[in-house]
Amino acid sequence: MFLKTLSLVNYKNFTTASFDFDSKINCLVGHNGVGKTNVLDSIYHLSFGKSYFNPITSQNINHDAEFFVIDGTLEKNDREEHILVSAKRGQKKVIKRNNKAYEKFSEHIGFIPAVIISPGDRDLIIEGSETRRKFMDGVISQSDQEYLNALIQYGKVVAQRNALLKFFAANSKFDRDTLDIYNAQMNDLGNLLFEKRKVFLEEFIPIFDKRYAEITNQKERVAIEYKSQLFEKPISELLDQNLQKDMMLQYTSVGLHKDDLSFEIEGHPIKKFGSQGQQKSFLIALKLAQFDFIKKLSKSSPLLLLDDIFDKLDEQRVAHIVTLVAENELGQIFISDTHPDRTEKVVKESNQSYKMFRL
Repeated sequence: MFLKTLSLVNYKNFTTASFDFDSKINCLVGHNGVGKTNVLDSIYHLSFGKSYFNPITSQNINHDAEFFVIDGTLEKNDREEHILVSAKRGQKKVIKRNNKAYEKFSEHIGFIPAVIISPGDRDLIIEGSETRRKFMDGVISQSDQEYLNALIQYGKVVAQRNALLKFFAANSKFDRDTLDIYNAQMNDLGNLLFEKRKVFLEEFIPIFDKRYAEITNQKERVAIEYKSQLFEKPISELLDQNLQKDMMLQYTSVGLHKDDLSFEIEGHPIKKFGSQGQQKSFLIALKLAQFDFIKKLSKSSPLLLLDDIFDKLDEQRVAHIVTLVAENELGQIFISDTHPDRTEKVVKESNQSYKMFRL
């Protein structure tokens, strides 16, 4: 699978732009602020139906415009596929595949598998548990539609239960029957998601360990540990035991939506005890493991988007990633950088076809 062409109209700082990509390596080079990252983000948008950097649709429309269009043509399974994403201010976004609109955006997830590596990935280490859950959910959802559907439904049930708790507080009423309906739904959906997360991590963690060892050539011990209240008790019990607390807080304080991943180095949190270099290597290994996992399940190499990659790794490690393309471990990659000569030097050494786009 590879992206052949991309056209943008009013997307972020672009009025119009068109690209005819190489099937292997594509380099977007130029000064800061010219739109390199926006091109990568538009490819991500084409894959996931939303921006990686700003999920608020209206804020991705050029300031002087009322709409945006992202139009891409790709080759997949020896077929040409056409994907179009468009949005007008005040209206619902539309995603079309071969001129047919999706009824649910979730149906599109996984059709164009993609992995992005960006300086913003550091949020996975320094921010709260929601960021790490989104990473885990994003990896699983690209290859498991049942998981994605259950995740969406679980989120809706939690929101409905929270609204009911607020209603109880505002009206001094309590309706056990309705609460039990939401509790049962949370329990069933949560158990399904919990089991799938466990299976995913059993397969994902060894892939991550291998990638980290390749990147660092060091002996330090790193680990990913799954933290969930469901290891202690089923959701139904947790909800019953915390009912008074939830009534007071007016939201659901326990459940699968409180899960987290603990990132560790030598048995300690990498957030506190890892050097900047170790944190960067950890994140790159995490994203390459994501790539490997998705590739194995989808039987197709995801698009790999490397945003300001030299900010995260030295030339030698970037060259290692590019070499993976030559060895057919990776498919099509997109690299953004401020230094054209540095980028071209690295990609030339791979002996693969490439294109340079100077923005």
